[in-house]
Amino acid sequence: MENMRGTGAGLLLAGRYRLTESIGRGGMGKVWRAQDELLHRTVAVKELTAGLYVSEADRTVLHARTQKEARAAARISHPNVVTVHDVLEYDDRPWIVMQYVDGPSLADAAKESGSVSSAEAARIGLHVLGALRAAHGAGVLHRDVKPGNVLLASDGRVLLTDFGIAAIEGDSTITRTGELVGSIDFLAPERVRGGDPGPASDLWSLGATLYTAVEGTSPFRRTSPLSTMQAVVSEEPPPARSAGVLAPVITALLRKDPGQRPSAAETERMLMEAMEGRSPRSAQAYVPTQTVDAGDRRGATARLAEPAPVSGVPGPVPMPGAAPATPASPRRRTGRWRTVVLAGVLAAVLGGGAGYLAMRYADADRGSNRLGGEETPGPGTSTGPGGDKKASVPDGWRRVTDPEGFSLLVPEGWTRQLDGNQIDYTPDNGRNRIRISVDPSPDFENPYMHMLDVEETVEVRLPAYKRLTLHANTFRDQTESALWEFTWTETKDHPGKRRAIDQVYYDDNGTEYALYMSGPAGNWRTIRQQFDTMLQSWQPPPAGSDG
Repeated sequence: MENMRGTGAGLLLAGRYRLTESIGRGGMGKVWRAQDELLHRTVAVKELTAGLYVSEADRTVLHARTQKEARAAARISHPNVVTVHDVLEYDDRPWIVMQYVDGPSLADAAKESGSVSSAEAARIGLHVLGALRAAHGAGVLHRDVKPGNVLLASDGRVLLTDFGIAAIEGDSTITRTGELVGSIDFLAPERVRGGDPGPASDLWSLGATLYTAVEGTSPFRRTSPLSTMQAVVSEEPPPARSAGVLAPVITALLRKDPGQRPSAAETERMLMEAMEGRSPRSAQAYVPTQTVDAGDRRGATARLAEPAPVSGVPGPVPMPGAAPATPASPRRRTGRWRTVVLAGVLAAVLGGGAGYLAMRYADADRGSNRLGGEETPGPGTSTGPGGDKKASVPDGWRRVTDPEGFSLLVPEGWTRQLDGNQIDYTPDNGRNRIRISVDPSPDFENPYMHMLDVEETVEVRLPAYKRLTLHANTFRDQTESALWEFTWTETKDHPGKRRAIDQVYYDDNGTEYALYMSGPAGNWRTIRQQFDTMLQSWQPPPAGSDG
């Protein structure tokens, strides 16, 4: 039928999109890899094949759905949502031209390896959640979140695709009365019952997707559509025994009552903790109670037991933008300290109080984890990176030699505070801070490219994020350097508008250093002067040292 209609590899659509090979097929259509011969880029083209074999009335509905998919996706601008480039008509049906993602779906990755690690699943979940929050903010419900619609790019990105049955607020309903659309075992119970879906319905589907990723099987799939729907509505999922610390998050998302599920913000916090290898405490509030068997004389209720963590579950793990190498989908490591950057970005959003570059953000005893840096004897002079004498130490400052081997000037009263792998000097537990980060094996060609990569996540995570500058520069004769300055609004520990500046450079040996400072935006003149003083005094560890 396709050849008779003139479709297939080699077909040129709209005079510019040449189909090269089929890369996927579903119940509604077929996806092709294609070449945009105008812009010389690879794209994905979705062909609606279902309309070839149905009645004229049904074909009209299907075509309208496809147009709706394109409109829904076009309303969402987010790095974790597959971009729609074009919509065109050919052979009396619509085709959608989309961003091409080089990598498998989560369904394919889990099928190939049997399952995905809990840490990687939490990382993927954070990206999908970011896409859903952007969609919900644009008035769009996805309504078909499942492993097959989560794409894992070879560079570590995670993208949500196929808004084909998305609902847009204010748009007329295209689905016919009584028709159930979506993959049944990933439909929220309220949708199976015929109720109106909401953002919580997409979160339920995310929970089912994460369960499938770590367990390798869908939690509610049964031998028939009817028994599957019955399981979704009335049965609890089997314990997620491979989920480790992610298990209570999945349980929380799979609550039958949408009003009892965590919000998107709460889910983000819990996924963050799970990705760092910590059991999310707040998830326990969503774990349902279960009546003890009548034969038990105590007649009490007991919390559903949280599955024991799998042996070998890591502690702190890479954040979005990085990714641990797992059998399911190998990832490029994006650098230890920039991994920590992203952890802190989310910490600031979630009000954990660790600030922008924190590794951990909810430890009650965090403030007590302080180590005093060693002061260099003799207040009169300091030595620059090349061993030359520099200007005298300004009044109100002191030079410290950090246990990691580097040396710098800090204001009097600022003490060393260790936060995960990050080294801070602060007078007030992070309201104002100097932060030094070191990565001996960076993975980007230069710091500028690294900062651009990080900013893609930061700009959608930090409230009211605004770039002031991000450009390549030269620092200490190192041309592989970049300067990043930005503002955002913090809501919890240090509420208000904040401003940060980050000088990043590679030394001759390829080690990446980030010299960072942040504080209240209203005090920026003082903070910038302090930053410049710190920057001028900076000494990396001596050549050949282990620090």
